[in-house]
Amino acid sequence: MHVVLVVDHAFINGGQAKVALDSAMGLRARGHDVTVFAAVGPADPRLEAAGIRVVCLGQDDIASTRNKLAFAVQAIWNAKAARRLSKELAGLDPHDTVVHVHAFAKALSPSIGVSLRASGLPLLYTMHEFFLVCPNGGFYEYPAERICHRTPMSPACLTTNCDARSYPRKLLRVVRHAALDHIAGMRRLFPHIITISALQETVIRPHLPATTAFHRVDNPIAVTKAAPRSGPSGNFLFVGRISTEKGAPVFAEAARRAGVRPVFVGDGPAAADLAARYPEAVMLGWKDEVAVHALMRDARALVFPSVWYEGQPLTVYEALACGAPVIVSDACAGREAVEDGETGFWFRSGDADALAAHLVRLKDDDLAARMSRAAHARYWAAPLTLDVHLDRVAQVYETVLREAAAELPAPGRVARRPAVVAVP
Repeated sequence: MHVVLVVDHAFINGGQAKVALDSAMGLRARGHDVTVFAAVGPADPRLEAAGIRVVCLGQDDIASTRNKLAFAVQAIWNAKAARRLSKELAGLDPHDTVVHVHAFAKALSPSIGVSLRASGLPLLYTMHEFFLVCPNGGFYEYPAERICHRTPMSPACLTTNCDARSYPRKLLRVVRHAALDHIAGMRRLFPHIITISALQETVIRPHLPATTAFHRVDNPIAVTKAAPRSGPSGNFLFVGRISTEKGAPVFAEAARRAGVRPVFVGDGPAAADLAARYPEAVMLGWKDEVAVHALMRDARALVFPSVWYEGQPLTVYEALACGAPVIVSDACAGREAVEDGETGFWFRSGDADALAAHLVRLKDDDLAARMSRAAHARYWAAPLTLDVHLDRVAQVYETVLREAAAELPAPGRVARRPAVVAVP
């Protein structure tokens, strides 16, 4: 089949892009024709080397733009992306082509919805976050530091400042979401949606058409299998963006109450404040993947105190694969990976005392060792490898194509395009 993957970035800058681009290379290795369509470059050189056609527009995202006004226009309606995507999709055979959208909110904009609908091709969307249904993409009120249960775009939503930066930026996102819903019609565009956690489906189902078909596809986890830990357990570890929504302050306070030393790997807007308020905390900054996994293998437990929904937090699965028990907030999707009392603990979201109680429990070396062995064994009994991910994605593609074929005329012959890098 021919798979067109639509992403904001043609290089790996986070979990979304990593899943999409790793999938692209895996699908190509299995013999499928693959096109990656992206707004922001430079393109990962491995794509072209694998024989993947890359269409990269060379545009900015919010981090790279020097003209915020011009980017605001692009974020609301990226006309160039719509024109170029229409051109790319024209003439592709709907009998064996799937257009799979992974991301649009950071650069491509809702404008691509018009091109996708006009193409008449089978469509699929992976819900890595919530931008398809929520203006700020997270169902989270950043100023109030709590999950938002308002109906998106309702009067209560419109009058609430939920943005991490400012209310004017919230209004910009409202305008973009209005374009998404009323001009591009993206919320009703995808008959098939991939979700990456059960919680995610529960959150989005009320905001999508009743006919939407949901498919659960876990993201792949890149961890090299090693023997279970045999030595003593180490520190309580936090890995990720050091911010309020990730629960970093909750961990710091809980660690103090439990009398343990918190170790933070990462950085973020709350890092400096936490370092000042909790001088006992160890701040290691960002580490590469090899170093992070080494720290996880030595950790007494990973603490994942996120106070928002998350999608499928890969850090939780990586820790389990490394043999680290996980203490996880009960409000986030990370809880789905943890068997409470066996491979870690759940705690009441935002409750430092509840988290501290579990930290105290895991001071027990025997309990920490038992949970470590259980975490390692349970994960590797059914590891989330790239091959497992690709097998499941291929099943979804076949379902999408089979359903679309029932409404199409007999297939014709369509010339294949060369696998080249195209930068307009």
